[in-house]
Amino acid sequence: MAQHAPALAVTTDEVENLADLFSNVSDPTRLKILLYLLDGEQCVCSVSEALGVSVSAISHQLRRLRTGGLVARRKQGRHVYYSLADDHVTTLISVGLEHIRE
Repeated sequence: MAQHAPALAVTTDEVENLADLFSNVSDPTRLKILLYLLDGEQCVCSVSEALGVSVSAISHQLRRLRTGGLVARRKQGRHVYYSLADDHVTTLISVGLEHIRE
């Protein structure tokens, strides 16, 4: 049987980066954080309280999301505020929800 070229030309690096992206959103706590941030920028303590998870655990997950390029942070005094990195993150979540709801 003959093999055919994939519809999209994708490099090995792109495959690895995409796998990392999906790995970052595969954890339920990280996904809940992203869903919570859909409403806008929040401080770590607000995310912790809303999700019922310790501040240290939320900070750890936010660090991973930031490293993965999914959230951005802003420091104001002693507080750190997080938001979704860009509209692509919103689209990723929206399309994923649309897919599972069909």
